[in-house]
Amino acid sequence: MADPDRVKPEDRVELKSLGSGDAPASGGVSNEPAAGHKEEAKARSEDAAAAGEEDEEGSSLHPSPAKKLKLEQDKKKEKRQKVDEDEIQKMQVLVSSFSEEQLNRYEMYRRSAFPKAAIKRLVQSITGSSVSQNVVIAMSGISKVFAGEIVEEALDVCEKWGDTPPLQPKHMREAVRRLKSREQIPNTKHKHILFH
Repeated sequence: MADPDRVKPEDRVELKSLGSGDAPASGGVSNEPAAGHKEEAKARSEDAAAAGEEDEEGSSLHPSPAKKLKLEQDKKKEKRQKVDEDEIQKMQVLVSSFSEEQLNRYEMYRRSAFPKAAIKRLVQSITGSSVSQNVVIAMSGISKVFAGEIVEEALDVCEKWGDTPPLQPKHMREAVRRLKSREQIPNTKHKHILFH
């Protein structure tokens, strides 16, 4: 039964008329609820919605698994952003302390890259299939690191031999030889023969 406090005076008239034994005109059960019932249903749904909001606020102590996952992802994202900001700040401090020559070298290092078309052709010729842009980017980065290691080793060779830069081919060859002897570069031409 409807709560009398919630029912409007004009709806009470309809409720009284229905309650006095008058049947709907269709001769049976009405498909459409009376206006009072509509209001009652609306009031119940509003109460349920308000109760749902209260439940959500009260359940913040025990969030659902989906909410936990979202909270964890948000925390990880914030942590990553903080780490990225810290790294950017450290790099800015480092770069600001560079001398003019170091700054020029750092700029050249940042700008240098292997041509992506050449890397793509090389990888496709080795694998025999087409490769995605992500593979090309990764191989380009790996190649840049590899070339950097060889140049670093060549600079060490140049210094040990008492030469001054610029690097010469003999320094590069010696650097490659040393890296191969430390097995940092695979030796493709030399085959290990176990038995003679």
